[in-house]
Amino acid sequence: MMTEEDDPYPYRVKMRLPIFIFFKDARHVFKLDELGSEIAQIALPAALALTADPIASLVDTAFIGQIGPVELAAVGVSIALFNQVSRIAIFPLVSITTSFVAEEDTIRRVSSEAQESEYLETVSCLNTENKEFIPQKESNEGAYQPKTLGNRFDIAKFEPKRRHIPSASSALVIGGILGLLQAIFLISGVKPLLNFMGVNSDSPMLNPARQYLTLRSLGAPAVLLSLAMQGVFRGLKDTKTPLYATVAGDATNIILDPIFMFAFRMGVSGAAIAHIISQYLILIILLWKLMSQVDLIPPSIKHLQFGRFLKNGFLLLIRVMAVTFCITLSASMAARHGSTSMAAFQVCLQVWLATSLLADGLAVAGQAMLASAFAKKDYEKATATASRVLQLGLVLGFILAVILGGGLNFGAKLFTKDVNVLHLIGTGIPFVAATQPINSLAFVFDGINFGASDFAYSAFSLVVVAIVSIICLCILATSHGFIGLWIALTIYMSLRAFAGFWRIGNGRGPWKFLRG
Repeated sequence: MMTEEDDPYPYRVKMRLPIFIFFKDARHVFKLDELGSEIAQIALPAALALTADPIASLVDTAFIGQIGPVELAAVGVSIALFNQVSRIAIFPLVSITTSFVAEEDTIRRVSSEAQESEYLETVSCLNTENKEFIPQKESNEGAYQPKTLGNRFDIAKFEPKRRHIPSASSALVIGGILGLLQAIFLISGVKPLLNFMGVNSDSPMLNPARQYLTLRSLGAPAVLLSLAMQGVFRGLKDTKTPLYATVAGDATNIILDPIFMFAFRMGVSGAAIAHIISQYLILIILLWKLMSQVDLIPPSIKHLQFGRFLKNGFLLLIRVMAVTFCITLSASMAARHGSTSMAAFQVCLQVWLATSLLADGLAVAGQAMLASAFAKKDYEKATATASRVLQLGLVLGFILAVILGGGLNFGAKLFTKDVNVLHLIGTGIPFVAATQPINSLAFVFDGINFGASDFAYSAFSLVVVAIVSIICLCILATSHGFIGLWIALTIYMSLRAFAGFWRIGNGRGPWKFLRG
């Protein structure tokens, strides 16, 4: 008969049902124990890095809003299009890279520790057996003494700092190729893409939107390579380096914006050029730091993980295309209602995404820690991590809801002085604020599923969610206009959160160990 000590999943006795994972140790949600400290060390820098770019986009939006509502709407369409194409190209790569790098680094460390332990045991035995043959004193004490078997471990301390992680090299190769393809795609198809977004040939938004999107597309290789490297750093549980690089780049962007836009009188083109310069600065900083930690040149092409990336990347590509289509379609429908509607939607959407991405910091921490735990088959750590990040995500969502509900009415005037745009922004504020808890849970569930390498479920569940959401979007945007867009987006995020809740709460897929 199996005893509790023999049970590989002893905590499941305490949980009884998989759904209890959401309430596990809830009273310790703010406790800075070993688990809480590890989450904080990864999540806080990751959250700040993730929100730095949307905040820089908000600053861009504020500067451009001083030019006029037409330019604000035009840049809003361009940013939405650029970001969604980037997400299609890079989101699968970043998510897979984080999980793969965390797994490979964990296996490498576990293997190294096992070899070290075995080596020390062997050395100890040999030293004991041969102790009588080793002279106790030598006449040449001051002379150089060669290393003996007993102290060979001292040499191991001087092993190269750089680690060989095949997934890191693969991510950079794929990221560089995708960046070039994205730049070519956006520059060559700028007009039909803008037409798809509702900016027709006779629209006053066309020229500024085309100028901004064409120039900003030149920075696509830097954006995708930088994000690929961020995925590597996240897998290594180092989120501080991406934070420093992102802050440096975005600070440069904010400084250069008014110089190019107003001092050099370049308008929206100046905003795009400032953004390009900032992205290449981020790329240089990240590459320099990564080269000091990881050996990026593999022994041969066979050591690259292209097959593994493509298999799982295809699943996440399906997922991100479903997500992207929902957001892009909502922006397109806002643009079809005119520049006033699009300008208001752009402001609300940027705030919605910037604040919600704070929860993505928790998702990054959950993904990296869970990938490591699953690689070691440490299911107790996996359960505790999933519970804690979900509880923290919910608390964070409520805090954001309160802050936005009370502060966005006053902050809206930073983006535009147009009375009509401000009126529509005021209409969208309740939705932006109220959906924060839902958004936070949805993002955290994503990170948890990726950490468990549950890519297939993540992909196909989002396809179902997207189909339902697109139907709701088409119906509600037509019947209720601007408000209908936000009702549909609320439904969309609620379904995303429910999909994550259903998988873990029922103990399916990689979470089947939760069932007794």
